[in-house]
Amino acid sequence: MTVNPQELEILILGCQKNDRKAQQLLHKHYYGSFMGICLRYTRNEDQAADILQNSFIKIFKNIKKYEGQGSFEGWMKRIVVNTAIDYHRKRKNDFLLLPEDQELEQFEQVEENDEHESEYPYTQKHIIAAIQELTPAYRTVFNMYIIENYQHKEIAEILGISIGTSKSNLLKAKAKLKKLLAEKIKTQAN
Repeated sequence: MTVNPQELEILILGCQKNDRKAQQLLHKHYYGSFMGICLRYTRNEDQAADILQNSFIKIFKNIKKYEGQGSFEGWMKRIVVNTAIDYHRKRKNDFLLLPEDQELEQFEQVEENDEHESEYPYTQKHIIAAIQELTPAYRTVFNMYIIENYQHKEIAEILGISIGTSKSNLLKAKAKLKKLLAEKIKTQAN
């Protein structure tokens, strides 16, 4: 279902007036792409569906605040991402937190962009499944840094962890993902 700009404007106005039909159409149109975002932050579809449902509740509750400035989809996507982050922030003890007095210099030297990463022949399904196998800490930092383009300083502030912990979790997430994806390809080859 493709929505042209005029139809989208009508849907937005309808949602701002609490029109259930407009809300249903907006939900239907963006469900798939936003569910993909939620699946990257969770381990299973039930958790992702909960996050997505909470996201749409927030979208419909705050849609009157959207003033037509910038991308509407981007505005909604930010709500979905923030809702996913809040989901994990509430479960903070899932995060791998290093002691504050531990020396983290080794992580301060980590390059922000790894230009020598190999390309793998994986489908989106393989990648999402592998991301879902990561621990909540690794998965959240990976998504925030790689997918949502947050910097380590921002991640640390949002999640209440140190910059070193953010960098460490990203490195460990990348290593774990490479291992998981290599295993999936090896399994398929057999």
